[in-house]
Amino acid sequence: MILTPAQPHRRYGIGAVDYHTGETVVQFHRHKRRKEIAALLDALLERHPTGTVYVAWDNASTHEDDEVEAVVRAAAGRLVLLYLPTYSPWLNPIEMLWRHFRREVTHCELFTTMADLLTAATHFFLRHNRAPWKTLSVIGSKAAIVA
Repeated sequence: MILTPAQPHRRYGIGAVDYHTGETVVQFHRHKRRKEIAALLDALLERHPTGTVYVAWDNASTHEDDEVEAVVRAAAGRLVLLYLPTYSPWLNPIEMLWRHFRREVTHCELFTTMADLLTAATHFFLRHNRAPWKTLSVIGSKAAIVA
């Protein structure tokens, strides 16, 4: 008999990056469903209590649902969703940051516990929020130069 590992424990990072400031909002969940996407949109609105929040994202099935639509309606015009073309991750700034995250945090790493992985992931985004110019560089934003 050969022992095989059980189903791995998973966590999904769901996040957004402000193209102008480099600030990130990232949440880690057990699932990546519509409910969690709606929670991210709520967090973005909470982080930016005034003005309009523009969210550019892909056409994933989790982005279209009654729960997401309810957040958009509740925002009363303050939340604008911009859908990117299919199969174009290079147009989405957060994808560049996720690539950098994987290279710096998870590439060739074996974490002994899920808590260790989540701690490392959280520290990555805390470091980047303390130095947003690094994030702007990773995502290719020229906003800091223009501003």
